[in-house]
Amino acid sequence: MARTCTLGMIGVGNMGGALVRGMVAAGAVSPEKVIVSDADDSRTAALSDDLGVRAARSNEELARESEYVVLAVKPGAVGAVTREIAGALGEDQTLVSIAAGVPLSRLREALGQAVPTLVRVMPNTPALVRAGVFAVAAPGAPDERVARLKQLLGAMGDVVDVGEGMMDAVTALSGSGPAFVFVMIEALAEGGVAAGLPPAVAQRLATQTVEGAARMVRETGEHPGALKDAVASPGGTTVAGLAELQRADFRGAVSAAVRAAARRAQELSTGS
Repeated sequence: MARTCTLGMIGVGNMGGALVRGMVAAGAVSPEKVIVSDADDSRTAALSDDLGVRAARSNEELARESEYVVLAVKPGAVGAVTREIAGALGEDQTLVSIAAGVPLSRLREALGQAVPTLVRVMPNTPALVRAGVFAVAAPGAPDERVARLKQLLGAMGDVVDVGEGMMDAVTALSGSGPAFVFVMIEALAEGGVAAGLPPAVAQRLATQTVEGAARMVRETGEHPGALKDAVASPGGTTVAGLAELQRADFRGAVSAAVRAAARRAQELSTGS
């Protein structure tokens, strides 16, 4: 069956809507090849008015029309929505879930006899500014379908292949990680204010410092520890600050936060 749309997005809240806007803005997919649905009609209407994408009359219509059907609904709704669209899906389609803690096995169970290609993707919120990272688990999926999906996602940031067994760890690190970094930015800015800077200046300096440091790690290929050592002159200001971080077990606290998030992701994936 010929599909009229490349991308169908079920759920266009913060993440689903951002993905649609980013892919269209980057030219990864043309608006007339996108169809969207949401329980809130105002969201689909806004995307249709702003971008020229098509608002589906139902999730089933969207599923019938799309090559790639993306489930961007809350984890608790994935099973019901998957069962709702199962009869509209065929072997030539790809069903993509971006819901945290929902394994592909749960999608297969909800699909029943339907047999689309299944892919699981974990995005993160920096995708809102086209600086995200997408972990893709696609066991057994045809290479050409995965390649096209990566092209679409790549318009919003970096794409990393992972095994599905790594998804709980991915959720904890890159999915939850932006929140941990936001706390770091807050803390840096608060320290700057305490040291005498105006709040707006402190936040601007903290934000650019974190962004620049991350860019140095990516672009130089150096280990973060080596870059840290290059800043820390003996007896200098950085060493004094690093000693305080060590006394507070900053490194251990951040690592513990990721592990706690991973445990919770595992609990969600097993229905706990």
